[in-house]
Parts: sequence; C-alpha cells; structure tokens
Amino acid sequence: MANKRQKLGETLVSMGVVTDDIVTEALQYGMDHRKRIGESLVEMEKCSEDDVAKALAEQFSLEYIDLDSHGRDNDVLELIPGKLIEENQVLPLGEDNGKLRVAIHDPLDLETLDLLRFRLNREIVPSVAAQGKIKRFIDKFVTDSDDVLSKTMASIDQDAPDEDAVEAKDTGDDDDNAPIVQLVNLIITEAVHGRCSDIHIEPMADRVRVRYRTDGVCIVRDDIPKHMQPAVIARFKIMAGIDIAERRVPQDGRIKMRIGGGPIDFRVSACPAYHGESIVLRILRPDSVKIGIPALGFADDDYEKFTNIIKRPNGIFLVTGPTGSGKTTTLYAALQDLNRPDLKIITAEDPVEYNFAGMNQCQVREDIGLSFSKVLRAMLRQAPNIILVGEIRDKEVGDVAIQAALTGHLVFSTLHTNDAPSALTRLIDMGIKPFLVASSVQAIMAQRLIRVICSECKEEDPAPDMRGLKSLGFTEAELEGQSIYRGAGCPRCSDTGYRGRIGIFEMIEMNAELRDLAFKKATATQLRKAARASGMKTLLEDGKRKILSGMTTPADLLRITQAEGLVAD
Repeated sequence: MANKRQKLGETLVSMGVVTDDIVTEALQYGMDHRKRIGESLVEMEKCSEDDVAKALAEQFSLEYIDLDSHGRDNDVLELIPGKLIEENQVLPLGEDNGKLRVAIHDPLDLETLDLLRFRLNREIVPSVAAQGKIKRFIDKFVTDSDDVLSKTMASIDQDAPDEDAVEAKDTGDDDDNAPIVQLVNLIITEAVHGRCSDIHIEPMADRVRVRYRTDGVCIVRDDIPKHMQPAVIARFKIMAGIDIAERRVPQDGRIKMRIGGGPIDFRVSACPAYHGESIVLRILRPDSVKIGIPALGFADDDYEKFTNIIKRPNGIFLVTGPTGSGKTTTLYAALQDLNRPDLKIITAEDPVEYNFAGMNQCQVREDIGLSFSKVLRAMLRQAPNIILVGEIRDKEVGDVAIQAALTGHLVFSTLHTNDAPSALTRLIDMGIKPFLVASSVQAIMAQRLIRVICSECKEEDPAPDMRGLKSLGFTEAELEGQSIYRGAGCPRCSDTGYRGRIGIFEMIEMNAELRDLAFKKATATQLRKAARASGMKTLLEDGKRKILSGMTTPADLLRITQAEGLVAD
C-alpha cells in the first residue's frame, strides 16, 4: 500500500517552519478569505514564499529551485515562447535527455503541465520555485516592460507625428493592437502588477509625466511625449466612460478590467489643469480591504481595546485621519468581523468602492439630492443593528448619527482631524450640542499608515541615524540593547526596502472625566492631557514601538511625523 502524502501544513511543521497552532490559524484564515493554506501562511507572514515552495517540493518529491541564483540564459528562455511563459507563469530551466525541465509554483496545476506538453510536444519535468520569484524573473528577463513601453511610444512617434493624427487614428479605435491602446494597457497592467494604489497622468509644459503611488509614495515611471497627450488622455476617458469633448470641468468615471486572472476596478478622476487634464486612476482591489483586523497592525493592548469597542451594542466609534490614512479599510475590517446573519449592517458611502456580501450598501448621490443625511434617515427606518456613515461632514449628518447612536444603534464613521482628541472639539465646532457629543461617542481612534520593512531583505542597521531617532523622542535608555532594522533592497520590494503598510494608532476610550470635559467644551489640549492620563498611546509612541519591534524604520516614521506635524508630548 502506497504511503499517504503529507499535507502541506504537516510538511511545514515537520520542517520546523511553523507550529500546529499556526497551521490551524492559517486554515481558518484560508476559509475566511478563500485562500489555500500556503497563500494564507505567506499573507499572515508566518512563513516565506520560499518556505512554502520548499515544502511543496518535499511534499511532491520534486526539486526545489532558488531563482535568485539563476541568471539570464537566452538559449534556455527560448525553449518556451515568451507569450506562453507570461500567460502561464512558468520558466524553462533546460533540457535533460530530451525532456524539458520547467519551474512551476503549484505542482497540483496539472492543467498547465498538460497544456505545456501539448503545445511544446515535449515531456515536461517540473521543479518547484516560489511564485513571487517566478513572476519577478519573468518581469525582469522576459517581459522587459521598459523596452515594450519605449517601443510602443516609438511606434506612435513614427506613425503619427502630429497631435491631430494621433488622436484621430488611435482614440476612436477599440482595436487592442492600436499603439495608444497598447500603451495605456501597459501602463495600467504594470501598475497593478507593481502593487500600486494610484496611477497619475500629469500634463506638464513639455511632456506628460506618469507616476505610480506605491505604499503611499509617488515614484516617477516615465515621461510620455507631449504630442501624445490628447490621445492618451482621450483613451483613459473613453475607457472610464467620461465625455471626451468636455475639458472644462472635473469628471469621474470607472474602469473594470481583468488583470492577472482577477477583476480589478479603477476609479478615474479627470481634472482640468494649466497644461491639460490631469488623470488619476485609483486602483481598487477587493482583497486589499479584506485583510482582517489582525493584519491592520495593532499592538496587543490596542487590539484588545478595538475588538471590545466594535462589539458594543450602541454608540459612535470614530476613526480620524487625513485622506489615504486607511480609515475606510479599518472600518471595513471591523464590519467584516461583525458581519453575521443575526445582525443587519447598512452603510452610506460616497462612493461605494468595494462590495461585501451580507451588507446593505447605499450610494450617496448629491446630484439628485440623495445626501448623507437623507440616506441616514432612511437607514434608520430599515431597523439596522450597525450603521456605517462614510464621513460626518456637517451638523446635519452629525445630528442624525448621534440620534441613531442614542436610540440603540452602533454607528461607525470617519472625520478629518489630526489626532483623536481633536475629533470631540470638531463635532462641537460643527454645532452639535456638547451634551450629545459627550453621551453618544464611545471611542475615537486616529491613525496613519507607515511602510513595513521588506521581509526578504530585512537586516539590522549597522549605523542607525541617531539624530533622527532623537528627533522622534527616543532616549538613550530606550535604545540601550535594542536593534534597529532596515531593508537593504531586493527585487521583491523593487529595491525600496519596504513592502506593504500597516497602521499606527492613537485610541481614546471615553470615560467620565473625558465626557465631563467634552460637556464643558474643553480645548483639544485639555482633552489630550486627560486622555494621556487615562493611558492613551499617541501616534508617535505607537510608531516608536513598531521601530523597536523591527516592523518599520526611523526614516519612514520621520517622513510621516514631518508631513503630519506629529510631535512628542
């Protein structure tokens, strides 16, 4: 009788990479997020892609290949057509007695192996490599997107040297082979594969600048020749369903595409500027807001507070911070944790960016008079348990939200303030009565996003910037015996040293003293002093904790503190 093959989790445990408890946690995570256990463990940062690949190789008795030690060999790469390599994410490794050795990331993907045998008419011998390394190798040595973009631009230059010809020839044609269509598709695809959150198309005096925003930082990608500007902008507007003839007022649209096997939505904004319309595409990935509360970056004490607060039966929970600080992601994570058949959840959003099963999501439409306050009043007649208001923008919305909280509903919402204590004074400044604010608000949390050191190239910093550490408020006693880490830069993080972001948080739980101060219209300084006395950790303090735990760097926290004006108390 043949030996029963070990499961992947069992193999990783036997290798000493993870424990049984971690495997159980990953299996539950996989069920919640529809992920396989290997993907779950990597996303949870319990092991690396290499660990999973080595375990898969051992599980299926295959060879493990570390692609970091493989250089480019054009003769070997030509054993499989480039299109077939890109479409199936496989790599030829060489020939052995007439058999073709191929690197794959999933030994159970028999369909791909059968396709290769059929298309190449060769016997295939699979080896296992990490999925991310296969993709990076293909991007670096097979796709060569820089060259493709250059060739595409050159072909447009050659075919249509003047602006009118370019616009007439390329934007009205839906042919996927049209040069402008190819160029725009390349820009979008490259941004998605590069984990970017935004694409910026910015007309300048003598060129059109293309920038990608990755982990909150804008990086210049390339410049498009000025004469291509009308065609490129018109193509983006056509894809987004925006009126290409209207260039005087801002317009919004959406694009839906399938990239890398999954559906991706883009929220498109066109805004008139001095040198022409500026186009910004916000990339909306459904998985990016389904990360769960543990992945947000809470310290243990803040995690316990947060989970207790969101399970209260009524009251208002406010999340504050500037645009792009992750407020919506945090609230979605809370709603997903609470999303059960016995609870009714209704949201009022402007716009509805992500759709979630089991929630009733309402789109605010100011153009037809469907404002936040009107939606909120209608929602109260729907007998909800939990309400999400996208943002408390004025007194009218604030009053309705507070009445909802006082009548037995749990209300989540956001505000644009720099810190948590300022949210109370902001509500009172809107005109909401202080006694209503004091009695309805249960907790306030301010947050920012900081970049995480890449796990592949993380190393101890041999010479940390002591001046920067002191400017963050570190004392010599705090730094004694502590290691400071950095990212050296590698292909996985595009040599930035960072990959992904987590939050830093400042959380206030209302108590009798804070309610009394809010009732008396105390200043934000007085409220902050009382909150600190009751145990509130500031944004800066939480960031310092994450530096000492090796999650981020002093340089990145300095970037945030300088931009936001966060200071040590």
